[in-house]
Amino acid sequence: MWVYEKKLEYPVRVDTCNPALAQMILEQFGGADGELAAALRYLTQRYYMPIGEAKAILTDIGTEELAHWEMIATLAWKLVKDAPVTKIKGTPFEAHFADHGRNPFPHNAAGNPFSATYFNAKSDPIADMHENMAAEEKARATYEHLIQLSDDPGVTDTLRFLRQREVVHFQRFGETLELLKEHKERKPFY
Repeated sequence: MWVYEKKLEYPVRVDTCNPALAQMILEQFGGADGELAAALRYLTQRYYMPIGEAKAILTDIGTEELAHWEMIATLAWKLVKDAPVTKIKGTPFEAHFADHGRNPFPHNAAGNPFSATYFNAKSDPIADMHENMAAEEKARATYEHLIQLSDDPGVTDTLRFLRQREVVHFQRFGETLELLKEHKERKPFY
């Protein structure tokens, strides 16, 4: 199904050791508006789409979201991989470390584990495309918040790239919504 190149979609550079920032970035790894929820939402919704273009965009963006999930994991890992335990103690990452060590684990910034309740598929292409557009805007907003929290130039650069991809996905879903509306309005010819 895919050709896998052993490189990230965008280079991830981390210039500091920062467990607290790693914990905040895990919001996009396992939070309700994060990359995993988006990938699973889109890859689930594609099956009942009535037109090929909608199936294709959901497949393309869903798989790209998995690539973004990998980038988020890389950011979180690089922020803590060399952190001595003394630098982890007393940070928001401390609870994560107690349960998972330095390894990324899908939960939000508050430590709540990922849940399938974070995404939905209603079998209504119009409703789901509206939900997808909202999800992309919420993810964009989360990236903007993370950019404000970041004091690491490399992390900020990656977060800006990911924020821009959310904008592009929103636009593609808007275009797909119009195609779905046109399809719905068409009268069947037999």
